[in-house]
This record gives sequence, C-alpha cells and structure tokens, in this order.
Amino acid sequence: MKYVYPMMADLTSHRCLVVGGGAVAERKIGSLLAGNADVIVVSPQVTDKIKSWAQMGKIIWIPRLYQEKDGENCLIVIAATNDPDVNKQIYHDARRRKQFINVVDQPALCNFIVPSTVRRGKLTLAISTHGASPSLAKQIRKELEERYSEEYALLLELVHEMRVHIQKRVPDQEKRRKMMKELISPKWINICRLHPNQAKEWMLQWIEQEIQSQC
Repeated sequence: MKYVYPMMADLTSHRCLVVGGGAVAERKIGSLLAGNADVIVVSPQVTDKIKSWAQMGKIIWIPRLYQEKDGENCLIVIAATNDPDVNKQIYHDARRRKQFINVVDQPALCNFIVPSTVRRGKLTLAISTHGASPSLAKQIRKELEERYSEEYALLLELVHEMRVHIQKRVPDQEKRRKMMKELISPKWINICRLHPNQAKEWMLQWIEQEIQSQC
C-alpha cells in the first residue's frame, strides 16, 4: 500500500483551482476558503452559493470549460466535473506541472487526499481510509463528533491562555508540567461542558491557589 504523508497546510494566499460548479465543488471551495486560499473556479455553470461567493469577491469564477492554462501558478488543483475525460486531462496537466491534484472520487487520480475532519476550535481530528471506505471514515467521524463535543474548543482556548499565565508565574518546570496536565483532566472537561461561563474564572482561581500553596 502506498504511504500517504499526513500534514496540516497553511493555504493563506496560495492560488488553488477548482474545476466544476456542482455541490461537490461547492464543498471543496468552502474548505479552501476556510483555509484562506485564493480560489479560482472554472465551470460554465455553478451553484447559487458559488455564484454568491464570486459576487462577494471571495473567489474568481471563470464561466467556461476548462483550459490547460487555468492551472498555471496554482498550488492545488481539484477536479470535480462530471466528465471523466476532462477530469483525466486536468490530472495529467497538474502532474506535468508537479502540482497537488485531487480528482474527486478517483483515488488513483490523486496525489493528495482530503480527510474527513472534526473541528472543535483549535482541535482538528482527521480521518482517512486512503479511499478504501468513505463510509467507514464518515462513521468514525460521527463517533468522534459525539466523543469530542464543543467543550473541547473552549478547553483549548482556556488552556492556551492559562499556559502563558502559568509560565509567567511558576518558575519550576516540573510544577508547570503537573499543573498543565491537571488542566486537561476530565474534571476541567466537565466544567467546560457544564459551566462554560465560569470555567475561566475557576481556572484562574485554581492556578492562584496552586501558586500560593508553593509559598
């Protein structure tokens, strides 16, 4: 089995091409926009959502059929048309330019894949079956969505803030490590779920108590 290298990429200001204007293309465009990519869409027809993105200046829409030149200077190319021959041509053009190319629902015509994801603020969980079973990836994603609910977004925001606070106030490295470990315990996960408005205040109080106990 070919090994696929997992990574998280910053697409800010990188040009990305999506060929196709249907529902699948819309989802791909939405993900690229969430990553702050500069998106070019080539398709004679597009969904109302894609058209609205173009009208708002969020994307560039070229209302015509694909041409080889469309992929020039792009980091990523995504083929989401309903024409297999066009998709293959997009794939070969992108490979010749040594670009990242993804042909939707055609794992053999991809040199990168987009995993199924669960996002909770700063937390991102990615699931991939290497194209073997999208249904299983979807099932696992649903399980993770239930397991890691919205309290994890709040927990990560608070832990990030408290980490800076602890580093400034606690000189002992081992003590800092133990305090940070405590802040990700089930106790604080439950507090973030049940008492989100009080969680920050209670964390600060607990940290202060821990610091005072060292004196």
